[in-house]
This record gives sequence, C-alpha cells and structure tokens, in this order.
Amino acid sequence: MKNPFPEIKWNDILNQIASKNKAKDKLPTWFAHKYILYPSKISIEQTSSERTASYKASLINGVTLIDLTGGFGVDDYYFAQKFNKVAHCEINEELSAIVQHNYQILNQRNIECYKGDSLEILKKLNQHWSWIYIDPSRRSDVKGKVFMLKDCLPNVPNLLETYFCFSDKIMIKTAPILDITAALTELTFVKNIHIIALDNEVKELLWEIEKGYNGKIMLNAVSLTQDKAEVFSVQYGDSDAKADYSLPKKYLYEPNAAMMKTGAFEAIGVQYNIEKLHQHSHLYTSDAEIDFPGRKFAVKMMLPFEKKEMKDKFEGAKMNITTRNFPISVEEIRKKWKIKDGGNEYCFFTTNSNNEKIVLLCEKI
Repeated sequence: MKNPFPEIKWNDILNQIASKNKAKDKLPTWFAHKYILYPSKISIEQTSSERTASYKASLINGVTLIDLTGGFGVDDYYFAQKFNKVAHCEINEELSAIVQHNYQILNQRNIECYKGDSLEILKKLNQHWSWIYIDPSRRSDVKGKVFMLKDCLPNVPNLLETYFCFSDKIMIKTAPILDITAALTELTFVKNIHIIALDNEVKELLWEIEKGYNGKIMLNAVSLTQDKAEVFSVQYGDSDAKADYSLPKKYLYEPNAAMMKTGAFEAIGVQYNIEKLHQHSHLYTSDAEIDFPGRKFAVKMMLPFEKKEMKDKFEGAKMNITTRNFPISVEEIRKKWKIKDGGNEYCFFTTNSNNEKIVLLCEKI
C-alpha cells in the first residue's frame, strides 16, 4: 500500500510493525500501549522477556541500581518496582531516546536515562549504588558472536575492580551457552548463579557477585512457566552427593532444562530421594510418585532394545520419542521403524544400570 504517513520513512514504519508483532507475547505490557515506540527487530529479540525480567527483579532490592547496558529497558522497568531509583545507560543515542519516551508512556517515573559510554557515566555520577547490573554484548566486530566473558563488551572481568569502587553488589546476565566452570575462572566473589529457563528453554544465566565474598557458591535452576517458578538449588562443586541406581520402577522423571544445565545429576537423585537409571542417562525413577520440577511419567512397559520387539511394538506407530544415553538418534529410530511423531504415548530409548539398551513406554502425568 502507499505510505499513509509520508513524513515518516516507509522502512521506519515497517520496522515498527515488525517489532511490535515480535513484542506481542514477549512484552505484553509494551504491546498493550498505543504510543510505545520500538527499536530494531534485533533489539526486541535480544531483550529480556517480561517473565524473566520480573523474576530477575525478585532476586534483588535496594535503594539505587545502575544498569550499564540498558538496551530496550525491560529489565530496568521491573527493577524500578524494587528500587527507589534506577539509572538506564545506553550508548546508542536513538535507542536511549526511545526508551526514555516509553518510560513516560508507561508512567515509570523513577528511571533516569543516560546516553553514552556507561563507564564514563558511572565515573561522572560518582556515587555508591546498591547494585550494578550488566548484560554484556555477546557480539564482537572482530570475532563475531563470542561466548567468553572477556570477549564481550564491556569486558567485565577486567572492569570488576573498577565497578567495585561504585557498588559492593553486581549482577551480570550472560548467554545460556556460557560454560559455568569456565566463567568462574574469569570472575571473583561469585555468590549465586541463577539458570533461568522459560517454558523449558534456558534463556539466560545470572551471576550475583558480592565484593569480598568467599563462601559457598549456590547454583539455582529456575524453571518459569505461565503460572509458577520451580527452583532447584545445589551447592556448586558438591562432589559428596551420590545418588542410588536402580532399574526402572513405576515412575520416570526427566529433569527440566535448567536442572540439566547445573550438571548436578547426583544431587538431583539425593535431594528428591529418587534413583538414577544409569550414570550417564540422567533419568530417574521411583515406586512412589513425587512432585518433581521436570517431566513426569508412569511407566507402562519396559522392553529390551531388540529387532523383533521393535518391529512388533513400534513399526508404524505414533508416539513421542526421547533418547538419553543411547547410541541411535531419534531421527534414525523414526526412519528405521516408520514411527510417526505425536500422540499420547511417550517412549524413552535409554541405557539402564546394567548397561543394557532398553525402551520404556510411558504415559505423561
């Protein structure tokens, strides 16, 4: 159609439409307001969702917070519900102006927007903050997409000492792919690590750092759904936890994505008093049904992984297939026995504690 607003560039209008559509489910508060302005689609894709931002804000509180990498400002909107004053720093002048406009539309009055280099702003304001929040950029002009903290912008490991001149507490948001053990070699004074999953997809890692802290580091696996937050907490590096092992019993449990990211597979068995099927299978079982932060199934049948059994029971069937510690992929299994995806039956191809390849037919609870 012809541009109905000739005073505005057609590309700018198309960007508003595309970005607003992307915000519909991710940012319902912004989407609901008529006069909200949107940045590029990439900025919307990279920003926190409202559900993760809200949970993040529930973890900390205080009088003042400065966000050194403000972006579209979703996190700061929720921090502003917990702090008296929030400072939003953004090096992109256009994005800073958009965010400032949107806070006025949202009637959020306790956030100050500053455009420019955040380190210079931090030094110029020269005050002590209850918290510093940082979401380092994971893109480099030289290296492309990066995953080590030292390669992100700003370089947090190099700047920690400077940041501690302005706050004793720092929260860092990083990509979910970041290796926890590797990051701990780059950071000091880490107190808590939060693994945040939304609808069973890990979205971000949050690192709570407290100046001078040298106690135990807690790993918190947080699974957010539409109506609740399930949290599994374990001490990082706790090698004393030893789970029991068992052949499959009446119930089968599959940890959620955030729990899997912790790598604390022995501790999961110990905390929930359930047994592992195998050291590397990361599936658990019990005779009595328990509440568990992951998928839960009733085991209907256990079969050995043999050609005849597969042909008789599975060929041409319709079911949901998962493999855990199994030499053949889901795609290969489907292709070989012409198994269709979907339906109400759930099938786990795995290895038991006797190192036998087995198939578990289950019903989801």
